[in-house]
Parts: sequence; C-alpha cells; structure tokens
Amino acid sequence: MPRKLTALDRIRIEGLVWALDQRLYDLPRGSRVAKRREVRANLLEAARDHGAGEALRRIGGSHTLAREYLGAELGDRPRHSWIAAAYFAAFVPLILSFGLNEVSSAYAQGLAAAHPAALGTYTWSGVSYLQSPLTFTIDQGDVTRSGGAWTPIVYVVWVVGTIACGRLWRLLNRPADLMADGANQTSN
Repeated sequence: MPRKLTALDRIRIEGLVWALDQRLYDLPRGSRVAKRREVRANLLEAARDHGAGEALRRIGGSHTLAREYLGAELGDRPRHSWIAAAYFAAFVPLILSFGLNEVSSAYAQGLAAAHPAALGTYTWSGVSYLQSPLTFTIDQGDVTRSGGAWTPIVYVVWVVGTIACGRLWRLLNRPADLMADGANQTSN
C-alpha cells in the first residue's frame, strides 16, 4: 500500500536533490537537470513504497551519488573545478581590499586623533609586500589619503592561487586525453 508523503518527506528529498545538484556542476546543464529529475522521481517512488527515511538511507549521501555520476560521465580521473577557481578569484580581492582599506582607515584615524589641529602630509609604507606607500594629507582635522595600490606580488599570488584552488593545471592534459579517447573509439 503506497504511503502518503508529508511536507517534511518532500523537503528531505528536495534537500538531497539540491545537494546532489550542487556537486554535479562539472556536468553540462542538460545532463545535470536530467540526473536531478531522475533522482527526484526515483526517491519519490521509493518513498511512497518504503517511506522517505528508508529511501534516503538506501540511496546514500549526495557526495557518493555525485561521485558515481561524475565518474560515469567524465571518468574517474581527477578534475578541475571552475567553481572553486571563480570563488577564489572573486572573494580574495574583496577580502584583501576590505582588509587593506580598514588598516589604512585606522592609520588615518590615528593621525587625526594624535594631531587634531595638525596640517601637513604624512607617508606610511603600507602593509609590506601587499600595497604601495600611502600618503595622508591632514588639513584642520580632515584626512585625505592616496596611494596604497596592490603590489605585483599580490597579482602573482592571486593568479597562482586561482589556478591552485581550481586545480586548473588539469585542463592541460585534457585535450590529449580527449584525442586519445577519440582514437580508441574509432579503432574499436
């Protein structure tokens, strides 16, 4: 006798489907959508027959299921991750810019607090290896700043970090692998 699914059962099933979808981003969109629909349909049917808890236990975790899908479609060799590379490339500059801005603002506030009626120009070397020197101009308590650009080392670390985080060097072997796979398929 089929069981009636509760809202909680559907939420648990959708949670697993969503987690699986997040792990399948290396697949083409159409393939990912098809796998998501297939897993959802199978889980709903199994949940009606055996209960949602049992259906979710039998299917295992989203990590194992995603690894099997990726292995079946792309092979078991290690892969690159565009998503990891994009996260690193996007968030590191934001975090670094925020941090350097806060440090230079603290220095400016310190200058204004130490010399409230001061006039003049002060130079600070900035955070070593990360930014160029900053110039602070104080005019009757009003502090303006200039400078503080990233150094070339930051750009090098940013590019190398993006490549390392996304394991993008694995793309270099891919064309040779695809040509070898194509040659093997034509010879069979």
